[in-house]
This record gives sequence, structure tokens and C-alpha cells, in this order.
Amino acid sequence: MKNVLILGATSNISKYLIPKLLNQSGGHLTLFARKATQRLAQYADEQRITLVDGDWNQPEDLQKVMVGQEIVFMATGHFEQANRNVVSAMKNAQVTRIIIAGGLGIYDEVVGKFGEWNARMMGDYTSIKKAALVFDQSGLDYTFLRMSWLYDQDGNENFELVPKGQPMKGTQVTRQAVANFIAQVVEHPEYVSQQSVGIVEPNTAWDKPSFY
Repeated sequence: MKNVLILGATSNISKYLIPKLLNQSGGHLTLFARKATQRLAQYADEQRITLVDGDWNQPEDLQKVMVGQEIVFMATGHFEQANRNVVSAMKNAQVTRIIIAGGLGIYDEVVGKFGEWNARMMGDYTSIKKAALVFDQSGLDYTFLRMSWLYDQDGNENFELVPKGQPMKGTQVTRQAVANFIAQVVEHPEYVSQQSVGIVEPNTAWDKPSFY
């Protein structure tokens, strides 16, 4: 593992990702979030972690924290201006590899009764599609995760990937599984590079997630 920056380090996915990355050999984690030093105080004495208070809506915060990083994980890709700020900071710091946690449906790829249910639940996708397009057009070495509906289940890290252009039928996936996948990409940055992929739990092609 190398120098990894987690933007949105207090997110529910980051909660599972941080311990996984610490278990990987070597490397350093920078945990960036609003009030990170307070909200992630349990890591204050960890030598391989730096806590940084910041806001990804403030370009100067991103410019400072991006220097020296090699891989970036962004905990949500739903906000167009924040995405533009991150892309600009990465280019200025000559950082190219990023993994983004995004949502399903940005390519109208959710099909069948699940697709109908998802459309009712999500409503207008216009702003989310525009936000995702920032990375599609960025020229960065990105992996954009189109995550199915998320839930928590300890011990369940099962996932399968759905390439862009294929229909998404899997209705759910655990945050633990998403963290497992991200940790694999951090360990092997060439894996699923320059791609937008769906991530779902196997054998969940139902009308809606089991927890609804």
C-alpha cells in the first residue's frame, strides 16, 4: 500500500475500509473530513494515519491535502462541484488514481421490476448523472463504483462486478463488501482502472432489496 487519501473518512463505508487498509502492509493513510480530528479521534495515535480537518467544497483544503498522495478514495460522487474540486486538486498535485463511491442508475442500466422500484425511490437523476460525468471526462485513472442499495452485515463481503453497458439486476450489497473491493483496488491499483463498474451482491436479482 502507498500513500492513500480518504476523502469523506467519516462515511459508513470508510468505517469498514480504514481498518482493512491498516491491515495491508506498509503505506500511510490520510483521513480527510469535516472535524476529522474530533470524529476520528480513535486514530490519533496511529503512526500510519494523519487526520486532516477539511471540506471538499473548499478547493484550498483539497490542494493542501493532495500533495504527496498516490491513491484517492472519495466516499461519494454525487456532487458535481465537489467532484470538480477534487479533479482539479488531483491534476495540480499530479495525482492520477482515484476510486469513487457512486450510485446505480446513472446510465439507466437498472432493469426490470427492480429498475422500476429504484426509479420511484430515487426520483430525478439529472444532478447525479452530471456529477458522475465529471470523472468520465476527467482524464484521470478512475474507478467509479455504481453501488447497489447498501446495508451492513458483518461477515458478508461477497460482491460481483457489473461492467458498464450491462444491466444491473442485483438489488443490494453490503458496505463491508464495498470496502473489501476498494481495499483490493488499493492493493492492486491496475485492477478495474479507467472503468465504471456496478457492484452488487451475488444472487440478489429481486424486485427490490431484502430490507425494504
